Amino acid sequence: MPEFRITRRCSLPPAEAWRRVTDWPRHAAQVPLTRTTVLTAPPTRTGTRFVARTGVGRFAFDDPMEVTEWQPPGPDAEFGRCRLVKTGSFLTGWAEIEVRPLGTGSSVVWREDLRVTRLPRALDPLTARAGHAVFGYALRRLLA
Repeated sequence: MPEFRITRRCSLPPAEAWRRVTDWPRHAAQVPLTRTTVLTAPPTRTGTRFVARTGVGRFAFDDPMEVTEWQPPGPDAEFGRCRLVKTGSFLTGWAEIEVRPLGTGSSVVWREDLRVTRLPRALDPLTARAGHAVFGYALRRLLA
């Protein structure tokens, strides 16, 4: 599967950067034609499930995900880490988000292993580049 990594530095304290990058409905506001529905009761934790739906009408697809690891930054943890597993049939893979203190701000690392099941593996590099562009844009806006 094509894996990509995005690193952003920001002036936000780790707790605020974490809050922003794990606000699932807010992610959808950064990606055109996408809305997110959280399927489990708050707060987010291991086992939280949500679906990002992208597209219009018949030309849309669901990207269901489940949080499989949840460790917010705080006094007991040097950094925050969240792992998501894509559970759909169209998009598969996983994403990991890490938030670390950096000076007076934070460093956020987004790693994702993304596969479009109906595309030939020869197009994996294109999928990775597209994922990097879309999620890089979204991450920049989430942290602004």
